[in-house]
Amino acid sequence: MPSRPVRIAQISDLHIKLPGSLAYGRVDTAKALERCVAALNEFNPAPDFVVISGDLADTPTVGEYEYLRRLLTPLKLPFAGVPGNHDSRELMRAAFPSARYAVASGPLNQEIEVGGLDLLLLDSSVHGKPHGELDKLTLQWLDARLAASPDRPALLFLHHPPFKAGIWHMDRQNLLNAGELAPIVRRHPRVQLIGTGHIHRAALTMFAGVPTTICPAPNHAVDLDLAELREPSFKVEPPAFHLHTWFPGDRFGTLVTHQVPIGTFDGPHPFFGPDGKLL
Repeated sequence: MPSRPVRIAQISDLHIKLPGSLAYGRVDTAKALERCVAALNEFNPAPDFVVISGDLADTPTVGEYEYLRRLLTPLKLPFAGVPGNHDSRELMRAAFPSARYAVASGPLNQEIEVGGLDLLLLDSSVHGKPHGELDKLTLQWLDARLAASPDRPALLFLHHPPFKAGIWHMDRQNLLNAGELAPIVRRHPRVQLIGTGHIHRAALTMFAGVPTTICPAPNHAVDLDLAELREPSFKVEPPAFHLHTWFPGDRFGTLVTHQVPIGTFDGPHPFFGPDGKLL
């Protein structure tokens, strides 16, 4: 087994619009992505790979994907993305022609080896619909790929969470056939994480016995309206990304996820003075 940690940065829900346009008339998603790319480039140690878990574009249009490619050009790290409900499979495939998709048409599933890890990127998008589903082809492909390397740890990424987060208007558009994904995950103990997006805010639960997360966004967050008091709304909260660090060890190793804020903050400041005493 490889001896060094592997670091996978996850960003999500970029919602890039045409230059000069604001999401919902208020959010500059392009500027938010520029800040995110800068934070990824500056992070030390550098992540080994970046996964973008859906909603890369907003409407979507060819122009949005062209602008997205320009905004991602400064990123010094290798990356791959999966479509979200705001994306177009066809436009995304055309925008990223060098991506190693599993099939020449249809769902944009990918398998990527990064050091000692297998990343399985799953296309949960449904054309013209906000909810997610993994079609039969994707589920069969996932089961086969997980069976092909039973001794390597694997991380799964998709856009739609396979669980309810408690936000009413988002829960009705999550992964609707999560019950078909669960037995596949249980069958393959090498799955160490399921990373998702869609809700623009961090969350953690267990799904089919595996830690399952929602990645925050670099721009805006879905309002945490657990009391169901408001119409679907968003807030501009501190942006962040997830950093999944895999440490080698017995059998499948250990995975730790950090939430990394995007921005400039006071510090770091020492805990101890020159005399070694706690300040």
